[in-house]
Amino acid sequence: MKIFTYVAVAIALVLIVFNLFQIDYSNPFEGNSTIAIIGVVAGICAILLLVLLRFSKMIEEKTRQ
Repeated sequence: MKIFTYVAVAIALVLIVFNLFQIDYSNPFEGNSTIAIIGVVAGICAILLLVLLRFSKMIEEKTRQ
């Protein structure tokens, strides 16, 4: 599970960087830029959820001991 979370976070970071390059900063809320912004926000949400999962697994391991 630990490796899965690290790989998923890495993939999410790559997608965030890719979508940041797709944004037209002169018109960020028009055309494909809105899709790229949604992709960036979705990637950030995915990272937050994976970090929460990792912390919950750490707490679960400590309570078992």
